[in-house]
Amino acid sequence: MGTRAGRRAGRVPEVRCRVRRAGHGERRTASDLDGNRRPRRGRPRRTGRHHRRPVRRNQGSPDRLLPDRGRQPRGSGSDRLRDPGSLGRRGRGPPGHRGQVASWSSPVNERYDVVGETVRIEGARILATLIRTVGDVQLAEDAVQEAALAALGAWPVTGVPPEPRAWLTVTARRKAIDIIRRERARTGKERAGADLIELNTPEVETEEVVQDDLLRLIFTCCHPSLSPPTRVALALRTLCGLSPAQIAGVLLTTEVAATKRLVRARQKIAAARIPYRVPTEAELPERLPAVCAVIHSLYTAGHAPAEGTAAYDVDLCAEAIRLADLLHSLLPAQPTPTAVLALLLLTEARRPARVDESGEVVTLDLQDRSVWDQDLISRGVTLLNDSLERSARQADAYQLQAAIAAEHARVPSYTATDWREIVRLYDLLVKVSPSPAAELARAVAIAETGDVDTALTLLDELPPSSRRYAVRGELLARRSRYAEAADELQQALDAAAPNHPERPHRERRRNHFRNLAEQDL
Repeated sequence: MGTRAGRRAGRVPEVRCRVRRAGHGERRTASDLDGNRRPRRGRPRRTGRHHRRPVRRNQGSPDRLLPDRGRQPRGSGSDRLRDPGSLGRRGRGPPGHRGQVASWSSPVNERYDVVGETVRIEGARILATLIRTVGDVQLAEDAVQEAALAALGAWPVTGVPPEPRAWLTVTARRKAIDIIRRERARTGKERAGADLIELNTPEVETEEVVQDDLLRLIFTCCHPSLSPPTRVALALRTLCGLSPAQIAGVLLTTEVAATKRLVRARQKIAAARIPYRVPTEAELPERLPAVCAVIHSLYTAGHAPAEGTAAYDVDLCAEAIRLADLLHSLLPAQPTPTAVLALLLLTEARRPARVDESGEVVTLDLQDRSVWDQDLISRGVTLLNDSLERSARQADAYQLQAAIAAEHARVPSYTATDWREIVRLYDLLVKVSPSPAAELARAVAIAETGDVDTALTLLDELPPSSRRYAVRGELLARRSRYAEAADELQQALDAAAPNHPERPHRERRRNHFRNLAEQDL
């Protein structure tokens, strides 16, 4: 008793011993914990203030030995599966720092946004360079995707490097090396060794080399062996990173069909060994129209996005203009690339007035023309005149569209527009390159001249679409047929995507026509 009382009255010895956990069915005794008797098994007791046992990061650091809880039920495998990887304990600080809990802060989310934006902007350039190196579109895409995943894992922790494109390019090369090494054991990989030698070069290509790689990629996507829709789909996927759903919106098809088209295109490029190069001058007449069509489709995808609430995609439009400018600088004597660049610049000049301060779409008749970019307009008109001179005034589809854009840009107001000249240009466009979009725009121009009935008749001949319903509703309202106009606007809303950027504008017009129809009753 005295001995026990003495031990109770004294301090708990400062001992950091490793207490053996009791085995299954075995109860630990007090003699294991009082510090005076050596446990029957296990390591000898450790002494000294700084002679401590190791602890786990999330275990904490108590300054005393924990009391014996006796026999407790052991956890089963199913219990451990309820929290795989100890996700519930992540974010806790190191032992001894209670109350300081780490969390995913907004700077981390901002870094993820920066990573995504950088990959989106630089992805096409990196992909073009890597395709030139490995000669395989699918392999290059896989390597770039793995490099993007590596950036998502590293940059939020280490920060965005000073040269993000160089970092992604080097990482993508290393990923390509890993992929090639995994495939070396298979047959048909004789060129893998040469690819590895070129991939191991530490230098990062200059901007001029990257631009040449982009042109090679454009011409590869636009090879004559591929059908025109396939060329556009492949270029939008590899150059712009558009999703199959976005590509389907541009091509007016389904997402499944767009995905199958992309798969078949990659397989055909690999099987036919389509060269990755800019064609010779003799091949340009056959290849150039497809390249111009791809660049124009790229700008259209940014100017009128099929997905999202934004009225336009600034990055996509800027990339299309950059590629058009690059193609024009490579082939300055060719009229078609010059006309494409002129069309894009004249259209881009109106972008600052296309949305109001709240982000809603502003129609052409209500736009503030004082904010139109006059420098782009001046350059676009100059390029258009140069293009027409080089083609001996024999206009193609891009020259006609650029001329229509120039007619809108040269007048100070909507009411001063020469609609009869625009109708004449649309008549030529429909003959040169007929399309539902051109015929719809022609019907609008005819209505602006005052011949609304003829425009309505032309609209009835066009295939149904969200924009056709909206235009027809506006024209019916000019004939005071407000109930029909409201119904057309409702069909336009039903046919468009739920987050279409023009939805608020069309909803307001529909409600306005309904109110007018009720007043007429």
